[in-house]
Amino acid sequence: MTERITPAMVTAATLNDLNSSLSALERTTDELSSGKTILEPSDDPYGASRVIDLQSQLDGLSSYEENAQDGIAWENTASSALASINTAVQRVRELLLQAANGTTNQTDLETIALQVEQLTEGVKQDANTQYAGQYIFSGTDTTTPPYEQGANDEYQGNAETIGRSVGPGASVTISTNLSALLGNGEASGDGKLLDTLRTIVKDLRGGTAEDREALTANDLQNLDANAETLSQLQATAGSVTDQLRAALSRNEDLQTSISESLSSTDDTNVAAVSIAYANEQAAYNAALRAGATIVQESLLNFLQ
Repeated sequence: MTERITPAMVTAATLNDLNSSLSALERTTDELSSGKTILEPSDDPYGASRVIDLQSQLDGLSSYEENAQDGIAWENTASSALASINTAVQRVRELLLQAANGTTNQTDLETIALQVEQLTEGVKQDANTQYAGQYIFSGTDTTTPPYEQGANDEYQGNAETIGRSVGPGASVTISTNLSALLGNGEASGDGKLLDTLRTIVKDLRGGTAEDREALTANDLQNLDANAETLSQLQATAGSVTDQLRAALSRNEDLQTSISESLSSTDDTNVAAVSIAYANEQAAYNAALRAGATIVQESLLNFLQ
């Protein structure tokens, strides 16, 4: 028995073809509007998995990039404070050599002692430098100023270090152990910078021949030793900044490489898809015209 092709069957087939053409056109439109070839995981399961992995790597690198930039800013702040302390130390050295001159009288020495005291307080202010509301020379106790203003020269921070993660398994220590330079003042007798500065003031005001001799015999030597320690801290800070910048550069290179891989996996080839869109749109319009010719509804069609 031969089956009869009814108008309803023709209509159904025509509509099915139209819907297929429309679906293809909508898919191409979505690719162009989103700029992505993988709109759903089912489009390309392997590609979708790779996109998720690459995007996860990029997110991690972005976090490392922020850490490195923050570390550089922290270290620049520390370097600026150390440079200011170095300026104060050099000024004290000039005053110390001036005081050692045999022509200075006790009144002059008292004036120099006052200047050294002021410079000492300036050094402690530099030690209390903050970055983003954190005291950078207090170890991990970043909410506590490392040194109080005034006579108390005891270090208030701790010896714990602060680091920044700049890559998978890579961390850079950004904290500076300033107490290794400043120490705990004259009461400790540790010979470090604050102890040395307080001793210089005491010897300037002593008024005896032994006090004058101590200015050049002991005080100058201790000050120079502290200046050497300061120089080492500055060199370390510069080295840390270089490490952070190198890590940042590597991070940027990795981001570029991964972004290119992600783009080649998921980004739409705009030129090719635009051509496909034009062809599909033309085919759909043609299908509409053809369908309108083939499917000519009448009252008889509805009765069937």
